[in-house]
Amino acid sequence: MTVIPQLCRLRICVLAFFIFPSSFISISDLKHQQHTPCCSHLTWSTSRFKEWAHQGQGALPMHSSLPRAYLILVGYLTDGRQEDKDGCLYVKDNTGIIPCEMLHFELEWLESLFLFPSWAYIPQTDRSALGYIEILVDPVPVDQLPKEVSETIPVIYPALAEPLLVSRIPFKKRSKLSVAGELSRLSPLLCIHRKTFFFLFLKCFTSVVWAPILVKKPNQLAWHHTLKLGHRYTITGLSISSLKKSGQRMFVTSVSSCLLPYCAEKVKEQALDSSWQGESSLSASLETTEHFNVSSELSAEEWPGSIKESKIISYVGTVTKILNAQAGVYELDSKVCLCLAYQQLLNSARGIRPGACVELIDVHLLQKPLVSSPFIVLGACLNSTVLLRSFSRLSTPYHPPVTSRNLYLHLLFRYNLSMPHYLWLVSLLETFQERFACFFGHQRLLLSSVHRNPGPAEKFLVAILQAVVPDRREARDIYHEILANIHHCPLQKYLTLDPPYQVPSLSALSRVAEQKGWEGFCPSQLLSPLEAQHMCTQELNRRLAWSYCTLSAGSFQPRLILLGVLRVSSRRSILQLQDSSGTLPCVICHRDSSPFANTALIGSLLQVENYQLVVERFIQSDFPSWEQLENPEHVREKKTSIYVQFYFEDVQILHSMEGQIQKDPSSKSTSLRKKKDGCSTSNLETPEAKVLKLEDPKPDPGEDEGCQRGQSSTERTSCVSHLFLVTQKEGLMLRNYQLLREGGGEEREPQRSFQATVLWLGRPQLWSHPREIESLPELEETSRDGGEGTTRQEALLLFMGKSLQWFPFLHLDGLYRFIVPHCSDLEVFDKLSFPPVPAEFLGRPSCPLCLPVQDSWHLRHETWLSFPAERQLAARAMLTGMDQRISSIPEILSNSFRGSLVSFSGEIVERTLCASPKNEKPDATLSLRKQKGNLLASDHSVKLSVSAAAGSPVVLDIYIAATYLQHLKGLLPGAKILFQNLERKISRFHNVYCAYIASSCVTVLSLPASHQLFTSSCAGRASSPSLVFISNLQHQLQALPQARILCHVSCVLTLSLQWVCSLCSSIFKEGKCTRHCPPCPSHTGVRQASARVLVEDGTGEALVLCRNQHVAAVLGLSLLEWEAVQSCVQSRGSLFIQYGEATGTGCVEELEDPIACYLRNLCRSSLICRPILLDFSLDRKPSKVLQPAPVQVRNFRSGEVEFVSQVRPRQSLLCLNVEEVEQKALCCLNRERIERMSGHCQVGTTT
Repeated sequence: MTVIPQLCRLRICVLAFFIFPSSFISISDLKHQQHTPCCSHLTWSTSRFKEWAHQGQGALPMHSSLPRAYLILVGYLTDGRQEDKDGCLYVKDNTGIIPCEMLHFELEWLESLFLFPSWAYIPQTDRSALGYIEILVDPVPVDQLPKEVSETIPVIYPALAEPLLVSRIPFKKRSKLSVAGELSRLSPLLCIHRKTFFFLFLKCFTSVVWAPILVKKPNQLAWHHTLKLGHRYTITGLSISSLKKSGQRMFVTSVSSCLLPYCAEKVKEQALDSSWQGESSLSASLETTEHFNVSSELSAEEWPGSIKESKIISYVGTVTKILNAQAGVYELDSKVCLCLAYQQLLNSARGIRPGACVELIDVHLLQKPLVSSPFIVLGACLNSTVLLRSFSRLSTPYHPPVTSRNLYLHLLFRYNLSMPHYLWLVSLLETFQERFACFFGHQRLLLSSVHRNPGPAEKFLVAILQAVVPDRREARDIYHEILANIHHCPLQKYLTLDPPYQVPSLSALSRVAEQKGWEGFCPSQLLSPLEAQHMCTQELNRRLAWSYCTLSAGSFQPRLILLGVLRVSSRRSILQLQDSSGTLPCVICHRDSSPFANTALIGSLLQVENYQLVVERFIQSDFPSWEQLENPEHVREKKTSIYVQFYFEDVQILHSMEGQIQKDPSSKSTSLRKKKDGCSTSNLETPEAKVLKLEDPKPDPGEDEGCQRGQSSTERTSCVSHLFLVTQKEGLMLRNYQLLREGGGEEREPQRSFQATVLWLGRPQLWSHPREIESLPELEETSRDGGEGTTRQEALLLFMGKSLQWFPFLHLDGLYRFIVPHCSDLEVFDKLSFPPVPAEFLGRPSCPLCLPVQDSWHLRHETWLSFPAERQLAARAMLTGMDQRISSIPEILSNSFRGSLVSFSGEIVERTLCASPKNEKPDATLSLRKQKGNLLASDHSVKLSVSAAAGSPVVLDIYIAATYLQHLKGLLPGAKILFQNLERKISRFHNVYCAYIASSCVTVLSLPASHQLFTSSCAGRASSPSLVFISNLQHQLQALPQARILCHVSCVLTLSLQWVCSLCSSIFKEGKCTRHCPPCPSHTGVRQASARVLVEDGTGEALVLCRNQHVAAVLGLSLLEWEAVQSCVQSRGSLFIQYGEATGTGCVEELEDPIACYLRNLCRSSLICRPILLDFSLDRKPSKVLQPAPVQVRNFRSGEVEFVSQVRPRQSLLCLNVEEVEQKALCCLNRERIERMSGHCQVGTTT
């Protein structure tokens, strides 16, 4: 640039200053006062600016162009402060300094004063950070630029320089060299261990031999901006150095090195002196073209499968979208994905905005690296060059990538990820950030680890990457990647990745689960065909009204990982996981069958990989009979209820709310809760210092679906706490307590609430801060005093409003602490207590004071008293007798049991939907209004068959009305449940069962095993019945509800075959219902059969009631014969046969009736008198209630010998299965019977 053109441009700029109303602006004012993008063009007319702006909007019409500002900018061009040069360019004046980007730069411009006629200021989207300047045209120097000194320079060329790099002569003996050549490759700026450097490669003018040169001096880093590929340069003052690890040799610049444009007239080829002749025998013919070839040395064994090889191309395109600035991912021309993450982007990607044009040289082309990716991906490695060809003319935002603690780059280089894995990592992090940034903030989520304290996103991704990325992947060697003759980088080979894991949002997970739940819904598979064909319409549709299916993480391809913030809804009183998309109810258990009570986890971010996703399906249908089950038109309405259940031991805590989490009781050295083997109850990593959160983590009502960031108070404040033991807990119900409204009025309607009876331990304690509450001084005092003088007072806690959130955490035998924040009054609990009955009745010691729990109080679970430590034995002895009694199922079934309200635990064996008992009326408060969210009809009940333990034959039936089911989760076959405050009842048939009442509650103790989960609403008992004798049924039947006998069929006493109307159960004859008043519109009949059979096994007799398919088995009819008999009965409607001593209500058929004669003869035939193996249960509802009969004396004849024996009354049994017995099996069973009988006789003799 000559002086005369510079002066002309300066005069034009000065003239423009007088023509246009422009003003000078300093760097400081630009940074602090200009908050929006703008541009300044001093010498441009208005029409030229409009044309320029219109051309910029052509590619991206949705963006507006840069607004014009009439500002004059004057400053010095510099490469940074003297003590901190990073290779970037800056503009500075006496008020400040700001980064800048230039399309053209000359080294002599450094530290010179310039007037910038055309420039644009681009602030960051975050106003707290600085922006930068884009220099649109070359600046105009104000002072005269330094002149170049022309002198002849002795140089060597790469062909001669290459042998010097393998010379063995010590470097200190060599003098400095100057190398001239054409710039063939330029690496990006790199910063390793806080040292910034870059490599450049000069090649010979006439061959492909090149010489690597390392530039690392701070004053020379600005060379990177002036170097142009294909241009010729001369670099002076070079020495030879080598890498410590690999020994790779290269030229290195010194402090005196200079970068000069190559001019043939100003250089001369240097002859090497004796100090450079150590390896003169090496010929320059060692040059090779391998530098341009892709490595082919890797064997096929190292790259198994369909490994693809990327192509190296050059590309010019326009940035149309910033996909992820922190990850270095951009969109070009709306069709190509550009990834710059494999370069460090030390200039913070300045200039790469939507609308900018970039040129990519030697980048890798990867086609569909991800199965789900629609883009072609261009990846820039350390051999690639990214050039900015033109700046954007649009007012688009600038999102600079974070270079410090950038989690994307940290994990990329830590695991040396391939492009498919990195793009998958980017998508996972984007999903993670989108769903949880509103809870914890962007920066806290995405920062990489410092001092071994990883953030939540890093915890989540590290575990996945360790499982997915092969261990054999070596660390990335950037020097080898840049300097090796044969190119090798992470982008060279790739395999299209089908992600093995997905992390859907909770709303998406619910949609997928609901879709899968209904895809697998088949009414014909929910019921056994042998049972369904005999059901009437009402029973058939009732059995189909409620079903479920369970999905695990492995049920989805790829596997789905569950992420969510643990919340508790005070409106629904259930635990739930939450993200920005919604909530998902959850059930959490411990593997040691203890209830989940850790209130410290509220607000924590949880990751669960092993879980059971339960889809409860509710339908309203009108299937006429089982034959129409395949027709979906009979399903009138479908609803679902979805929740997830998992074990706490399978949870990884990714993030704990600051100021909320208390110390985990399981980690205390003085913990009361320990396993019998001494192992801790959880293997989760918990922070050493956890502090509880006193604010309500989720205000109610209406905010359950919201997204709120937890806040914690760090100010030092006093609080009062009180320790208590839960001795009784009642369930959620509507109570007539009056709840004060915000306006001062009272809520007159019944309020949802629950109450618990507790025992206060010790006295209220005053603490200077909640963090100091770590030990249990109340129990320690009790242990020292042996329980003497210890304050013990019973109280009735009432939970309403927001305090309902503690319902899932409060359990029997739990030791808890109430914490009242911002309080120093030790009498706060006494002042709020009031008597539940009038004062004249307070003299009774059984009337505890009632204490309404305030919304601001925090509940903290301390420990359990199930397995007390030795130092707390005295305290436990003091509390003996205060706990609610937990009975066993055999005790409840015993005739000697006298309790009315019972609590017990057991495993659900079977779940059946049935009609509510006629004598059972719903609770009056529940019948006042229809409960919102109830998915079952109010006349339905669920019957749970609960066994004492897995495989135990002792079963107790529990009936729960449909109005209570909306709050009960986890009632699945195979689950272990703690039932509390159930009402024990005895039916008119002397059967013991339990009913769920308003004050009852349930707690899920353990989840069903995966192999125990069924996809229907009913699950049969899996345990095989035991072999018994009829004579022992009088004593064993209550303990053995199902059993098996080897017996002989004596005769068939009654046989009933009929076709009934599926709608009204009237006789169905000749294709129509016989009911006339009122007439029945049904045209569907259901066949039903029953028989009462007399059997004996040598020790006694029993009457067995057989129904439907079991009748054919007892009669010995094949399937075809049974179908033929049913068809004959269909034309006449019904048929009844009785024989012997039996009495019945049916009529005796005429002798000439063929089917009646056939069946009568069959019942009297000796063919049915045969040994069978009979599975049975007690007929709990016989035709009439039989009073206990005395022992009878009967005569028996064997040949000519007559015997007289006492015979017990015949038991009424219900047939469950009939099996024919072969001769060999009969012999084995008889032998077993004889051995058991002889054993009983010996026992009887000794006694």
